[in-house]
Amino acid sequence: MGDLLKNKNILIMGVRNKWSIAWGIAKAAKEQGANLILTYLGEREKESLDKLIAGMDNVETCPCDVTSDENLDELFSNIKNKYGVIHGVVHAIAFAKSEDLQDTFVNTSRDGFHTAMDVSVYSLIAVAKRAKELMTEGGSIITLTYRGSEKVYPGYNIMGVAKAALEASVRYTAHELGAQNIRVNAISSGPVKTMSAKGVKNFSDILEIVEKKSFLRRNVTLEDLGGTAVYLLSDLSSGLTGEVLYIDAGYNNMGL
Repeated sequence: MGDLLKNKNILIMGVRNKWSIAWGIAKAAKEQGANLILTYLGEREKESLDKLIAGMDNVETCPCDVTSDENLDELFSNIKNKYGVIHGVVHAIAFAKSEDLQDTFVNTSRDGFHTAMDVSVYSLIAVAKRAKELMTEGGSIITLTYRGSEKVYPGYNIMGVAKAALEASVRYTAHELGAQNIRVNAISSGPVKTMSAKGVKNFSDILEIVEKKSFLRRNVTLEDLGGTAVYLLSDLSSGLTGEVLYIDAGYNNMGL
């Protein structure tokens, strides 16, 4: 146990199961003394989440649908009433319709485009709008992105466009919230075997290529990503904002 996040109230949105990057972050934050508030979407996710946190102290779970302003208002109202202040937010939420990932990119449906942008991008803006009111002591907001935002990964399709918009949103949000000592950054993770990744065609090929060609000759782990998130949530990163940090074993630097 460490104390980098001791007595810090950290909201983590997007824990689905033990393979989630958000869960890797939650575990790392807890090991550094954080008080955790974890959100879930439905009863199935709640059951999975309850099993994960069994035996943990100072962990609360709350329902939240980020496509509903009323839901978000209720979540942050409850957090304000119970905690008064939050010090960190981890936005680990993204979604695209499976048919828009399995088909070609130019066949992306209009509704699918709107859905991907609403859930994967606008939700960060909506969350930051409400979180800043509770970050009266300053704080850190983190989101998750992927290199498909700037390079073509066949099958990633609309999510690549959404991640590009998300990264731009990080910069604009960081600029506006900087005066309140609120930092906003993104972690660009290498490929990780999550439930969401299964929806991307040829994902196993991506894992093999990264393991073969990355500087460290391996794929990244939840522990790698959790450690980076702790750094971003803690005072160690007090001068860092508006950035995209590549945690991909060095693969993003490869030309071939």
